[in-house]
Amino acid sequence: MMSQLFTWLRKGSLFGSAPSPPEFFLSRWLFLRLLGLVYLAAFISLWVQVSGLIGSHGILPAADYLTAVREAAGPERYYLVPTLCWLDSTDRFQGGLCASGSALAALLILGVAPVPVLILLWAFYLSLTVAGQSFLSYQWDTLLLETGFLAVWFAPPQLWPRRGSETPPSRAVLWLLRWLLFRLVFGSGVAKLLSGDESWRSLRALDYHYETQPLPAWTSWYMHQLPGWFQQLSVLFTVASELLIPLLIFGPRRCRHVACGGIVALQLLIAATGNYGFFNLLTIVLCLPLLEDDFFPTRLRAIFAPPAGPAGYRGARSWSRCLTLPVAAGIMLLSLMPFVQNCGLPAYWLAWLTPVHRAVAPFRSVNSYGLFAVMTTRRPEIIVEGSDDGRTWKPYEFRWKPGDPSRRPRFTGLHMPRLDWQMWFAALGNYRQNSWFVNFLLRLLQGSPEVLALLDRNPFPDGPPRYVRAVLYEYHFTDSATRRESGTWWQREPISLYCPIVSLKNGADDLPSEIR
Repeated sequence: MMSQLFTWLRKGSLFGSAPSPPEFFLSRWLFLRLLGLVYLAAFISLWVQVSGLIGSHGILPAADYLTAVREAAGPERYYLVPTLCWLDSTDRFQGGLCASGSALAALLILGVAPVPVLILLWAFYLSLTVAGQSFLSYQWDTLLLETGFLAVWFAPPQLWPRRGSETPPSRAVLWLLRWLLFRLVFGSGVAKLLSGDESWRSLRALDYHYETQPLPAWTSWYMHQLPGWFQQLSVLFTVASELLIPLLIFGPRRCRHVACGGIVALQLLIAATGNYGFFNLLTIVLCLPLLEDDFFPTRLRAIFAPPAGPAGYRGARSWSRCLTLPVAAGIMLLSLMPFVQNCGLPAYWLAWLTPVHRAVAPFRSVNSYGLFAVMTTRRPEIIVEGSDDGRTWKPYEFRWKPGDPSRRPRFTGLHMPRLDWQMWFAALGNYRQNSWFVNFLLRLLQGSPEVLALLDRNPFPDGPPRYVRAVLYEYHFTDSATRRESGTWWQREPISLYCPIVSLKNGADDLPSEIR
C-alpha cells in the first residue's frame, strides 16, 4: 500500500510532477489572446473618454502638462516623461493612439506578429498612461504595462506563428509571470496586515467594503445586507486567498492548480460585486501560466501539440534564450526592491539597486502592488450642482458613481470610467488637494462638450450655468425594508460644502448681493 501511495504522489496526483516534462503552448496561446482582449478593453474604454479627460478642452489637457514639463525638465523630458505625445499632443493624435491600440489588440487576438504587436501595444499604452496624469495612475494601469512588457518576451517570435510549430515559451519568463502574480496577490494581503487597519484585523472590513468601494454595483447592495458572521467568513477567505494560496504558485502542478482556482474564484467574486474595469480579467489572465497544457482537454491539446522533435525550433530557441535570460534576470532583481519594501522587510542589502530602479521607474514596468490596504469605513460623495441665479441648484448626474438615491447602481463591465473613479478619491480629501477638480468645474462653466460627454445627464442643455458648486454628502445603502417601501438604493445626509460657489468671473463676486 505504501508503494502504491508513493507511486500516486510521484505521478503528480497531488505534489508530484507530471509524468512527462510539462509544455505550455496552449497556456501561452490563451494567455496572449486574453491579454489582447484586456488591451482591447483598455484602449476602447479610454478612447471614449480621452478627449474629455486630457484633450485640449478636457479636464487635464495633455498639451498643457507637456508644456510645463518641457519648461521644467528641458531635454531630459523625453526620458522622465516617456510618451509619444511629445510628437503630437492634439486630440486627434490621442484618439489615434487609442484607435491604433485597439487595432493592434485585435491583431494580437488573431495571433498576427505577436512580438512587434506587443511592443507597440506597450509603447502606446505607456504613452497614454504618462499623458493621462491622475486619470491613468491606477495600479491596474501599471499592472497592464508590466504584464504587457513580460508578454513581449513570452510570445513566439514568428510573424505568423503556426499552431504546433511555435517556439517553446521561455521558462524564465514563465516564472516571471508567476512571480508577478505572486507579488500582486500576496502583496495585497501583506499590505492589509501591515497597514494596521483595525477593520481587517477585527474581520469587519467587508461590513464596509460593499458600500464604500469606489463604484458599487447593484449586487453590492445585496451583499451588504448579509449577516455579520458571513462577512467575517468572507474576510477570512479573502485574507487566505491573498496570503496562503499565492504560496502554492511556486509548488508542483497540483498546488499550482489550486492556486489558480483560488485566485480566479476571488477575482470572479470581486468582479461580481463591484466595478474594477479590466483589472479582474487581467489578474485571471496572469493565472494561465500556472497551468500546463496537460490541464486542458486532450482534443484541444492536440491542436497545439509541439513538433515531433526539437529540431524545428532549436535555432529560434537558442537566440531567444540569449535575449530573454539577461532581461529576465534584470527584471527579477529590480522587482525584489519594491516587493521587499512592500512586505515591510529591511532592504538595505538591495540598496545598490536603487539607482537602477530609479532609472527604469519612468517606464512603469516594474512596480509595487497592494490593493485595499486600508478600508474606508464611510462614504462621502460629491454632488456637483449648477445654477443660473445662485438660488435654484440642479445636480449633474454621473453615469456610474452614486448620485440620485433612487437610481440602481450599475455594472461597468470592462469599461473603466475614470472621472467617476476620481470623484471617489476626491471625496476622501478636499478640492485644494485635487487641482483637476477645479478644472472640471471650469469646464462645466464653459460648457465643454467633451467633458459633458463624460456625464450621464446635463441639467443645462441650452447653455452652461453661471455658477457651479460641489456639496458633500454621506451615503449609506438603505436596508431591505426601506427599499421595499421607497424603492431607493441609497440614503444620504448633507455634510458640508465641498467646494464654494464659483463662476467664470472668479467666485462669489458675480453672485447676487443677498446670497453672497
